[in-house]
Amino acid sequence: METRFRLNRYSIYAQASKTNPALAILSLLAMSAWIAPAQVNGPRPSQSLPNTGQQLTPLGGFQPLNPGLTDVPGWLAGQAVTAITSPDHKTLLVLTSGYNLVNYTSGPNAGNQNNNDSTEYVFVYNISSLTPVQTQVIKVPNTYAGIAINPSGKEFYVSGGVDDDVHIYGLGANGLWTEEKGSPVMLGHAANPPVDLGGVGLAVQPAAAGVAVTSDGQKLVVANYYNDSISLLTNSTSGWTKTAELDLRPGKINPANSGVPGGEYPLWVAIQGTATAYVSSVRDREIDVVNISGSPTVTTRIKVTGQPGKMVLNSAQTMLYASEDESDSVAVVNTSTNQLIQEIGVTAPGGILFGPRGQLKGNNTNSVALTPDENYLYVTNGNMNDVAVIDLRASSVGPGATNAGSQVIGLIPTGWYPNSVAFNSDGSHVYVVNGKSPTGPNPGNCYGGVVPSLPAATCNATNQYDLQLVKAGLQFFSAPSLPELLLLTGQVAQNNNFYRTESLNDETTMNFLQKHIQHVIYIIKENRTYDQVLGDLPRGNGDPKLVEFGAAVTPNFHALASNFVTLDSFFDSSEVSMDGWPWSTAARAPDVVEKQTPVNYANRGLSYDSEGTNRNINVSIPTLAGRLAADPVSPPDPDILPGTTDTAAPDGPNNQINTGHLWDQALRAGLTVRNYGFFIDEARYQLPPPYSELFGIPEDTNPFSLGLQVAYPTNGALTPFTDPYFRGFDNIFPDYYRYTEWARDVAAGGLAQLSLVRLMHDHTGNFSDAILGVNTPELQVADNDYGVGLVVQTIASSQYADNTLIFVIEDDAQNGGDHVDAHRSIAFIVGPYVKQHAVVSTSYNTVNMIRTIEEVLGLNPLNLNDATALPMTDVFDVNQSKWNYTATPSALLYNTMLPLPTQNAALRVPKPKHNAAYWARVTKGFDFSAEDRVDPVSFNRILWQGLKGNQVYPGDANLAQTRALYKKALKNAAASRVERDD
Repeated sequence: METRFRLNRYSIYAQASKTNPALAILSLLAMSAWIAPAQVNGPRPSQSLPNTGQQLTPLGGFQPLNPGLTDVPGWLAGQAVTAITSPDHKTLLVLTSGYNLVNYTSGPNAGNQNNNDSTEYVFVYNISSLTPVQTQVIKVPNTYAGIAINPSGKEFYVSGGVDDDVHIYGLGANGLWTEEKGSPVMLGHAANPPVDLGGVGLAVQPAAAGVAVTSDGQKLVVANYYNDSISLLTNSTSGWTKTAELDLRPGKINPANSGVPGGEYPLWVAIQGTATAYVSSVRDREIDVVNISGSPTVTTRIKVTGQPGKMVLNSAQTMLYASEDESDSVAVVNTSTNQLIQEIGVTAPGGILFGPRGQLKGNNTNSVALTPDENYLYVTNGNMNDVAVIDLRASSVGPGATNAGSQVIGLIPTGWYPNSVAFNSDGSHVYVVNGKSPTGPNPGNCYGGVVPSLPAATCNATNQYDLQLVKAGLQFFSAPSLPELLLLTGQVAQNNNFYRTESLNDETTMNFLQKHIQHVIYIIKENRTYDQVLGDLPRGNGDPKLVEFGAAVTPNFHALASNFVTLDSFFDSSEVSMDGWPWSTAARAPDVVEKQTPVNYANRGLSYDSEGTNRNINVSIPTLAGRLAADPVSPPDPDILPGTTDTAAPDGPNNQINTGHLWDQALRAGLTVRNYGFFIDEARYQLPPPYSELFGIPEDTNPFSLGLQVAYPTNGALTPFTDPYFRGFDNIFPDYYRYTEWARDVAAGGLAQLSLVRLMHDHTGNFSDAILGVNTPELQVADNDYGVGLVVQTIASSQYADNTLIFVIEDDAQNGGDHVDAHRSIAFIVGPYVKQHAVVSTSYNTVNMIRTIEEVLGLNPLNLNDATALPMTDVFDVNQSKWNYTATPSALLYNTMLPLPTQNAALRVPKPKHNAAYWARVTKGFDFSAEDRVDPVSFNRILWQGLKGNQVYPGDANLAQTRALYKKALKNAAASRVERDD
C-alpha cells in the first residue's frame, strides 16, 4: 500500500521557509487564522460552499447578471463563460453559455418554458469607470463560449453552438448594438439521421465554439467543437459568407494517417495577423497551426501537457499563451518558431503549496488574459475560485524568448468558478466573470444572493431546478499592488483549505481504521435529496412535507440512518449526473465537464461525456473492430475519435492522462478492485428498432448462467476488473438482480479490497417496460432500498463483517426539493467502528467521503480537492466493533414478482398510488434510456402529483397552481417525444 501523507503546521512553515521566507510568514499567519478578511479593494464577505468545503471571498465589487426580463424581472443568468473588451477598452461584453431556461411564473402559460427568455445572453457594460454600468442585453438562441469583436470596434461575433452558425452584431449610430446584423451565417454541417446528426460521433449535433477575427477584420475562423474542424468566413460587400472548411484530423487530411488522433474537440482560436490561426485541440492536447492565407492547411501541431483551452496572443503576436486544464498550467509558444518554450504552473506561488500537495492538480485552469502593458498574465482557476497572476517581466517577450523567469506571484479570490478576465485600457481595473453560485434551499425556489451582501432574489414557483439556481456574476476590482497580492494569496489559501491539517483525533481514528479495515464497498445511487427520502425520520433536520419516498417505501434507508449514523448535513458536490459521476469517482469534474453539463442539460447540444463515452462512442476500446463488436451501431469510421483518450476523464498524478479516478489510485497502490456497474456503455440496453432486435441485450436475471455479457466497460483501467454479468444503468431491470449477481460474484471470487457497486433504480423510469412488476416509482425506489439493504446484510453475516466498511452515496440531488440546500442528499456509512444510533450534523460532502475511503485504504489523495478535505471521522467510534443488519423489503414489493422472504400473514400489503399504466401514460415521451435524459422539472412535478396527490407542490401558491402546472408538465413530456422523433 502507499504511505498516506499528512502535513502538520510545523512542517508547512518549515518547508515554506526554505522556498520563500515572505510567503512562509504569510503561511504561518494564515494557518493560525491571524489574517482577517482585510479591506483590500473594499469589503469581501465570506460565503461557504457546503458542497465543496471551500469559502468564497470575492475581491472588490460584484454584480449578478440580470437580463431585465419583463416576464421574470428577478431572473439572474447563469454560466457566464467569456468576457472581451472593445478595441478602446471602454466596452465590456460578457457571454453566457449554459442552462438559462426560464419558465413563466404566472398567467395562462405558468409552468411552460418561456422560449423568448430561454436563451443565452451577451451583457454589454460601459467600463469607463471601475464600476461597470450595464447598457444593453442581447439575446442569443444558443452559444458555446465563442465571442470576438472586430478590430474596427463596429461588429462583434458570437458562435451559435448547436445551431451551427455565427451571429453578427453591428454598432448602430446611437451607440447600441443591433439585435442581429442580417441572418446568422450557417456553417452547413449536414445531418443524415438517425445516427448522423451533423456532428462527428454517434447521434451528435454540431457545436460552433471559439471564434476569432483577422487583424484586418475581413476573415473569421470558427472552431467546430463537435466536427473536429474549422470554418473560414470571409467578408465582402454582400456580407459574411462561409468560404472554406478544414477537417483538422490527420486521417482526413491524408488517408495514410487514417486512425491517427489529432485536431479533435477544437475549442478556441487565436489569429496572428491575417494568415495564421492557432486552434486548441482539447482531446489531443495540441495547438494546431493553420495557414488561412489561401486554402486552409495545417502546418504544425504543437503538443502540450494539459488540455489547451482559451488562448491569447501578445500585441506583437510573437508569443501565444494558452490555458491548460488537467496540467494546471499555461503553455507559452514562440510564434516565430511555433515551439513550446514553457509551461507555467499556476496553482500557487512557491512556498504556498509544497511537498506532496504541491504536486497535485485540480485547478480547472480555463482562461488567460494579458494586462495592457503585457507585464502580467492573469489566469482563471475555475475549481479554486481564484485568478493567478504571472509576472512576465523577468524575461523577454520578443522573438526567441524563453520566458524562463515567468512565474506565479500571487492569487486573487473570485466568485465561484471564474471563467474569464478582462481589463480597462490601462489595466487599473480588472473584470472577472464567474459561472456558478451557491443554490441554497430549493423547495420554494429561494436562493441567497451570489454573495451575502446582495439581496435574495424574489421567490417564485417554477424556476427551482438546481441548474436554474446556479447563477453567474461579474466581479470588478482595482488591480492589486504586490503587498495587497501577498495578502490576497493568503486569503485564497484559506478559502481553499491549502493549510488544513488533520487533528490528532482524526489521525488516530484513521490510522486505526486503516489497520482494521481491509475492504471497502462503495455504492453509488441516483438523484435523491435528503428531505425527499429521510424527511420523515424522527430525528435529524428533515422536513416531512417534502417526503416522497418515506419509511414505507425505504425501510432500509431509514434503518441504516437510525441504527448507524444519520448524516443530515451531507451535500453532493455536483449539480446533476453528468458532473456527479466525476465528482463521485474522482473528487473533481474537469473543465470540459463543467462547461458541457449545463449546455447538454438544457438540450442545447453536446453529449453526456463523463462516464467513458465521448460523443456516445466507447473510447476505452482502441480498435474500430472492437467498438463495432461492443456497439454495432457505432459509425464505421476509423477517424472518429481514434485512440483511447477520454476527453472528460481527470488526469492522475504526474500528468498521467485519464488516471485520476479512485480505482486508478487503488490499482497504483496494488489493491484489488472489482467493478459492478460503474462506467458501462448503456447504448445496447434500449436501442431503437431495428437495432434493438439485432443487437439488444436481453433483460435476463441470471446472465452468468447463460454466459451472456451484459456489461461493456467504458474505462480501460476498469475493463479487466469489471463483472461482465452485472447490468449497468437500465430502469427496466430490478436492482434486486444486480444484488444477486454481486453476491454470486463475491461468493465465487472473494471480496475485493475496493468494490464499486452501482445500484441505480431510485432514478426510476421505463414504467411500461419494467420487468417483474417493478414498474412504479415507489416500487423501483423500494427495489433500490432493498438491494442496498441486502448488500449490507450479506456483509454483516459473512466472513468480511469485521473488516469491511460500506459507503453509500447519491451521485447528485437534482430530482427533489430540500429545505436546507438543493445539494443536500442522503449518504450512509455502515460496518464495524461506525457509531450506532447517532446523528452527525457535521457538514460533509462527496469529497469528504472519497477522502475517507482513501484514508481507510491507505491511498494518497487524487487532487487538491480531496487532499485538503477532512475525513468523516465524526461518523466513527473505534470502540464500536460489533454490528449486524437484516434487510427488510418494503411491504410494497410484495406487489411484484421479486423472490422475497415469505410474507408474514399479518403483513398488510399496500398498493402503489397508481399502476404502471398510469405512470407510463403521464411520462409518455420521456427518454429513460440513460440518466437525466428527461426534462427534470416536468418529471419532478409528475412524480409529486402521482405520489402526493392533492398536496401543494413546494413553492406553489396554492393547489390550483399545482394542478395547472402538473398539466403543463404532462404536455412537456409529450413534447419530448415529438422532439426526439424529429
